[in-house]
Amino acid sequence: MAGVALAMSLYHLWVAFFGPPDAQKFRAIHLTFVVAIAFLMLPGRGYRDPETGKPNIFDLVLLGLAVASAAYPIFAYDYLVKRMYYVDELTIPDFIFGSLAVILVLEATRRAVGWALPATAAAFLIYTLIWRGFGLEMTLDQLYLTTEGIFGIPLGVSATYIVLFILFGALVERSGAGKLFMDFAMSLTGHAAGGPAKVACVTSGLFGSVSGSAVANVMTTGVFTIPLMKRIGYRPGFAGAVEAVASTGGQIMPPIMGAAAFVMAEFLGIGYLEVAAFALFPAILYYVALFMAVHFEAKRTGMVGLPRSELPSLKDTLASRGHLFLPLVIIIATLLMGYSAPLSALAGIVSVVPTAMLRKETRKDVNLHMIGDALISGAKNTVPVALACACAGIVVGCITLTNLGTEFTGLVIAVSQDSLVLALVLTMIAGIILGMGMPTTPAYIVQVALLVPALVKLGVMVEAAHMFVFYYAILSAITPPVAMAVYAANGISRAGLWDTGFSALKLGATGYIIPFMFVFGPSILLIGEWPVIVTTLCTALIGVVCLAAGMTGFLITRAGIVERLLLLAAALVLIKPGLWSDLTGIGLLVVVFAWQYMTGRKPELASKPAQ
Repeated sequence: MAGVALAMSLYHLWVAFFGPPDAQKFRAIHLTFVVAIAFLMLPGRGYRDPETGKPNIFDLVLLGLAVASAAYPIFAYDYLVKRMYYVDELTIPDFIFGSLAVILVLEATRRAVGWALPATAAAFLIYTLIWRGFGLEMTLDQLYLTTEGIFGIPLGVSATYIVLFILFGALVERSGAGKLFMDFAMSLTGHAAGGPAKVACVTSGLFGSVSGSAVANVMTTGVFTIPLMKRIGYRPGFAGAVEAVASTGGQIMPPIMGAAAFVMAEFLGIGYLEVAAFALFPAILYYVALFMAVHFEAKRTGMVGLPRSELPSLKDTLASRGHLFLPLVIIIATLLMGYSAPLSALAGIVSVVPTAMLRKETRKDVNLHMIGDALISGAKNTVPVALACACAGIVVGCITLTNLGTEFTGLVIAVSQDSLVLALVLTMIAGIILGMGMPTTPAYIVQVALLVPALVKLGVMVEAAHMFVFYYAILSAITPPVAMAVYAANGISRAGLWDTGFSALKLGATGYIIPFMFVFGPSILLIGEWPVIVTTLCTALIGVVCLAAGMTGFLITRAGIVERLLLLAAALVLIKPGLWSDLTGIGLLVVVFAWQYMTGRKPELASKPAQ
């Protein structure tokens, strides 16, 4: 299995340098590697040898069938490009390999990401075949023999972009950047009020922008930050919620973001750098709100940070490991110079080893074993994302074939009665439900097919509509009852699900409001005139601080119920762009600030030193 994973990574690096073959052939090669690794790496229930843990004969049969069905379009390429889709009848091999491909992609996806996504795809298949009566031949033609199904845009994005950035993340992590991120955050914020919670914000933002996975982020940084938060006095549920919310935000934090951002760039037909620009300020608002929420909570309860004697020095951290930021700088620079995302990722990958060799502290970590291990790990980490993209392709293919997207658009417009606000609320609810239990990328893809057309028809800018559903696909990771990032954090904090879940909802409240901001004020996405953009950004920043203060009940002192309501009202009107709303919000904030300054209430709890 390691050999297959290594071969997959080397193949994609070769393609990034020399260029890919035809789209359908390239995607088929990518899927062949992915299903081979999946059936070797991921155990089916009862399908492993109990003594060795290796695949038994049943798994090996599935492996052979999966590889054959994924590779069939490679060897039948000349035939496929000459046949007329939906006109020429399918041959017996088309039926056999097409049926196997659909079934085994569903099974591999189940092993990789759980039941939610394959169950959704199966429901759309049943709808297409039985409810709408399209028949097996036309369905397989759509899903397997064209680039409108399994081998569609999502899998193409996985093969072209995502695998390279995952390889980059694996190399960066093994070069010692994880320690750099942690020490950098600790030296900056560890001593402040509620220091470990602020460390979680900074570290998870940095690490998440590279990893793009909320759960992986929690499991990597949370094992360190959650015990530290509990140590200084945060209750376990709150500590887990901080890490879950911070880790989830990594998917919207440039420069790399999550895999769905690359899919969005492809759907919109724009460069990835433009998507990163759209996401930049909403991500800043998200993290400012979280940072201030943990700050206000620490002040409200009288918690202090860690002793400086236990913290790394910022100067020493940058001197010994600061050079490990260079690969990220190189990726950003190459993107800004106008090069494609795959070439930028390749430049970042190539720069990791020379960069790590610059200092003695990191040079010792660099060897052929580390490089090989990173390439193998990167290929393995690509498998869940690629399978999710292939499975989402089944859903999109069924929606396209049945014209369900248009029908769903009509339904949303009819139910909302042409009210944009109601349509947005319905879309938000549907988006969170569709995303529950699913990885962000397929959740976003399904929402693009079902929900975005309705928003665009109601007058929402295409870019804002995509970003709207993108956000809720991400936020489903912290929204109970199926909140994967919260589950991961609970495994470390040992808190109750609902305790952590409600705390995460409170801390992530800004994330649920931001999508409405860029629908009604696209300047948040850096679209429009610069004076308007700058004004909107400043007032939005004040607004999210007010929201954090209102949710936690602290500004400069503890806030009573009336003050909290005023702060929440100020947040809502400041978040909405407009002169009068901005003046109203600032006025309410001034009233609360002046009242607290004059009354001078103190936190109920005395400051507690770190133990």
